[in-house]
Amino acid sequence: MTFLDATRLFSKDVLDTRFTKSSWALSTAGGSAKPPPIDPAKPLPILDNRNGTSRSRLTQGKGRDDIQPSKWATSEYAVYYIIVGIAVPLMFKAAYDVSIPSHPTYSKYEHLLSPGWILGRKVDNSDQQYSGFRDNIPYMFLLLVFHPILRRVYEYLSPVEYKVASPSQRTSQSPSDTSADARLSRRVRFDAGFACLYLVALHGTSAFKVIAILSINFSLAKRLPKPYLPLATWFFNVGILFANELCKGYPYAGVARLVSPSSLASATSPSQTPGPNWGTYLDSCSGLLPRWEILFNITVLRLISFNLDYCWSLDRIGGSQLEKQLDSSDLSERDRVDLPAKTEDYSFRNYFAYVLYSPLYLTGPIVTFNEYVSQQRYIPRSITRDRTILYGIRFLISLLTMEVMLHFLYVVAISKSQPAWEIYTPFQLSMLGYFNLHIIWLKLLLPWRFFRLWALLDGIDPPENMVRCMSDNYSALAFWRGWHRSFNRWIVRYIYIPLGGSGSSPGSLGKAHAIFNMLVVFTFVALWHDIQLKLMIWGWLITLFFLPEILASYMFPKGRWHNHKNAYRLICGIGAVGNILMMMAANLVGFAVGLDGIKDLVRGIVGSYSGFVFLAAACGALFAAAQIMFELREHELRHGIRLKC
Repeated sequence: MTFLDATRLFSKDVLDTRFTKSSWALSTAGGSAKPPPIDPAKPLPILDNRNGTSRSRLTQGKGRDDIQPSKWATSEYAVYYIIVGIAVPLMFKAAYDVSIPSHPTYSKYEHLLSPGWILGRKVDNSDQQYSGFRDNIPYMFLLLVFHPILRRVYEYLSPVEYKVASPSQRTSQSPSDTSADARLSRRVRFDAGFACLYLVALHGTSAFKVIAILSINFSLAKRLPKPYLPLATWFFNVGILFANELCKGYPYAGVARLVSPSSLASATSPSQTPGPNWGTYLDSCSGLLPRWEILFNITVLRLISFNLDYCWSLDRIGGSQLEKQLDSSDLSERDRVDLPAKTEDYSFRNYFAYVLYSPLYLTGPIVTFNEYVSQQRYIPRSITRDRTILYGIRFLISLLTMEVMLHFLYVVAISKSQPAWEIYTPFQLSMLGYFNLHIIWLKLLLPWRFFRLWALLDGIDPPENMVRCMSDNYSALAFWRGWHRSFNRWIVRYIYIPLGGSGSSPGSLGKAHAIFNMLVVFTFVALWHDIQLKLMIWGWLITLFFLPEILASYMFPKGRWHNHKNAYRLICGIGAVGNILMMMAANLVGFAVGLDGIKDLVRGIVGSYSGFVFLAAACGALFAAAQIMFELREHELRHGIRLKC
């Protein structure tokens, strides 16, 4: 790796080119427009695909004056560096001090630890969700290598001539279109075939249950009249979420007892356990992941995506004049999502291959049906060997980071052991909560990046799910744009915008409409994650914690502080501290210690004078960190990157 590659390793471009390139196409009505020359000293220029004119990515609705000069070398930020430089090592030390064998509570959670491999330390592999991923990493790496190689062998045995037509050749069925259709057909055949093998290996005989649900959903899309399709799609798929949970995956043994009277008669008394039947045998052949219904939630999103993309395509048969003039082989990400596929592309084979696409089947990231078909038809220009290698290196660094944390910070095992919280100091209590959240972030990031890496190696470029580190967030609204980003974009496309988005009504009525829509969104998000009360509370808390930020932006509009930018930044820093504390509380309730646990944590932190002193110091450190976060985003703006998160 060259030095230049090393400097690119942690750039946004390596994570996802969607962060550094326009979301609009570079195609224009007259053919492909030549990008304007790039001046490194100025914001990155982009083309407006509506009229072909050049405009700055930074000035989409904002003036050049909004970009602030760098503050990295100022005396103010030197103070922030000192505060953060002292706080961060102390934070790690506080969590490490409660994770050593000499600590009084060590014996209570030692049974949750496993033999480790770093400096003789044990490893905290007690999180059941992550341990399933961690324990199977060697086998998944073999699959990561085997699947793309098998694809290459298949493509070698069934070659397709792929060429790009010149603008003058782009007719309704140009040679490049024919080649693209052939490429789509070949790739989908492989995806569908491999998906069958993958599904059987994962779920065994339960694969038939998955296929049955897929078939019913497809029948809804194709047989129902268009006006009834969206509502029927939502009722069916939300109902499936509840049914999967309540029926525990529909075990064959239970089905056999319902359809076979002899099985019921074999139990002579109500207390007697029914004997084995043909369903019991089928349940015993349940594959590597017997509980298929736990991971089916992500599949439900693809079922909804296909049905709604198909429904909306019925309004745009033939396409607009502008759509016809776009270069289909070089569409932007936004156009790949928005533009409907061809009518014949909404077939059962394409649907089956999309829903069960192996690299993204278990965890995502989520790709819409329209984008899947587009990327299967044309090779995404964003996929290059160098970017994929660098992305793989970043995954390995993240994996090593998680291993180090699990070997030295036993915060998950401590929280599972239901400790007496009064033993810990307020600082230690807060760090137990903080690093629990960091491990939650990493345990989600690693599978998402692994499966996205697999997709990149296979020639599909899904969105990056984690835009920023968990600690680099100060806004609740922006946090949810960057956390599970592909899910967020799915929600915006299929729920938030159909509900009316932020509302067209001005003033407080529009704000109220937006808040109501957020409540609906996060109720669905909570139900989608799991049907548990604590997750419902989490979803409602998230919506509640949006209110202060929304009200603050309404009371302190940025435009009124144009001549007092530094004062406005300091006020925003105070608000950011409150936001960070509320986000930590909501996520600890939903994904770590629950409602009772967060009560005990808060009581332990603020239940004494020393706790209040610590809380004041922590707020000061968070304020300094928020100012650094602000400047990081200004740095991105100066380089033409606006992530809105």
